[in-house]
Parts: sequence; C-alpha cells; structure tokens
Amino acid sequence: MDILAQTPLTLSLVNAGAVAGTTNSFTTTAATVPVIQGKFGTALGVLTNSATTPTTDANTGLAFPTLAANQAAAVVFGTNAAGTLKAVQGTIVQTEVGVTTTVGAFISAPPFPALPDDFCPFAYTLVRVSPTGAAFTLGTTQWAASGITCSTFKNITAMPARPQVA
Repeated sequence: MDILAQTPLTLSLVNAGAVAGTTNSFTTTAATVPVIQGKFGTALGVLTNSATTPTTDANTGLAFPTLAANQAAAVVFGTNAAGTLKAVQGTIVQTEVGVTTTVGAFISAPPFPALPDDFCPFAYTLVRVSPTGAAFTLGTTQWAASGITCSTFKNITAMPARPQVA
C-alpha cells in the first residue's frame, strides 16, 4: 500500500444536532469532533439559540450573496481546525415560480459550494425564496421570514456525493 497515495479524510465524527435557531441564530445539541485532512481539530462546543450564524463566507471572506425571489442556494455549516463555526454558500440557482409566499419547486438541485481546506462540514440546509419573500442574506435574514423556506438542517459526517433537494 502506497501511503503517499492515500487521500486524508475530512469527517465530522459526531452528529452535532444542528438546527435553525429563532430569528437568524444557530443551535447545536452536541459538541463537534472534526477531523480535517486526517487531523483532529478543536471541537466546537454546544451552541445555544443565541449563537450568531456566520455573516461572511468562509471561502471568500465576503458577505454572503443575497437570494432574491424565486432563487435557492445550498448552505454548508462546519468548523475550522480552531473550532470556529463557519459557513459557505453554493451557487444561487433559479426555482420554479412560486405562488405569493409559497416557494417554487427546484428546477435542479442547488450545487454544494467548494469547501475551504481548513473546513469540516457537519450540516447543510437549502434556502428558497418565494415570489413575495424578502431577499435572503445568510446570517442577517431570519430563517422563518415570510416567504423564506429553509429545509430541515441535514446533519452529516461528510459531504454527500451529489447536490440534494432535501
């Protein structure tokens, strides 16, 4: 076995129990145990409803792009090796046209974002905006704002192989 040819794993070894908090906050029910490229990182402790959702993309360091009416995006939450909560947003895609505050169906699954090298994913959600929903900006807009739909957070050990619609 050629150990130099092995791909080091990035995994979350604990189900963090991530859920959307009230307003724009973030909640977990367990501390994370991240492994980033084969090395243990610092755990992210349990986050209560008062934890602030990141407002800048871990890939770019810039504010998240805003989703407008009839748009969707995948958002992945994770930690860096220092145990800091981070988030990355995928490409914004169009949805079918919804009806007033009801979001439209997916035309195609929103692609997952590229992940930074120093990032261990532990959950993702899919955000959609209805025709009459206010624009959505991660970390600023309330999860349950009128016309905004966020899928139930999916807690993961590693990234799924393909974009998801649930």
